[in-house]
Amino acid sequence: MTLSSFEALLKSLHVHPLIHAEVSHNSYVPLDLSIHNKQLDSVDVSSSYALEAFIWNHLKVNNAKVAIGGYLEHRGIYNRSDYFSKAKPEEERNIHLGLDLWVEAGTAIYTPLDGKIHSFKNNTNYGDYGPTIILEHCIENVTFFTLYGHLSLESISGLKVGVEVKQGDPIATLGTAEVNGDYAPHLHFQIIKDIQDYKGDYPGVSNQLDLDFYKSNCPNPNLLLKLGNN
Repeated sequence: MTLSSFEALLKSLHVHPLIHAEVSHNSYVPLDLSIHNKQLDSVDVSSSYALEAFIWNHLKVNNAKVAIGGYLEHRGIYNRSDYFSKAKPEEERNIHLGLDLWVEAGTAIYTPLDGKIHSFKNNTNYGDYGPTIILEHCIENVTFFTLYGHLSLESISGLKVGVEVKQGDPIATLGTAEVNGDYAPHLHFQIIKDIQDYKGDYPGVSNQLDLDFYKSNCPNPNLLLKLGNN
């Protein structure tokens, strides 16, 4: 299936909101965490607590409940971790491949579409996803995957691969910085066409060299979510 056809399929689907439907679209506000946001120059982005304070203030100022953004965003927040940094600048992974929803720890996450549990894992590298769930979906004979990162430990307790989930089922809650890779609480949501051989994990950040492949394999999640202009 071509990328344009896959994107058209995503746009056509009706999804359940990832966060409770009572949180209206008007309660979401865009958040720019790119290297181009000069407001971050005065924030210690290596500190999950400093970044959390910046995000909560952003929500308060905008009278919002959820901050959203990040697809293909070139970020500096990964420089703190050897897991992302490389000797050559072009090999450094700093381009974000998912869409982030920044909201309080413990927030319930719901299944956007019918599917089944493909895999799950606690990715414990510094700056990694922490607890992660990947769902497999088959719609109109097209199989694709959705990834949910930075969850609570409870979210992956007792899970079984292959178990079916229905649209709107609660599948997880968000974790704190202590378990989610040391980030302010948020959901990393990513769409993946070809999961390759990954289980419970998939790259969520790309370097410049591999970006064309990942843009094709991981299209903009907001084609599916339809949240504002993100």
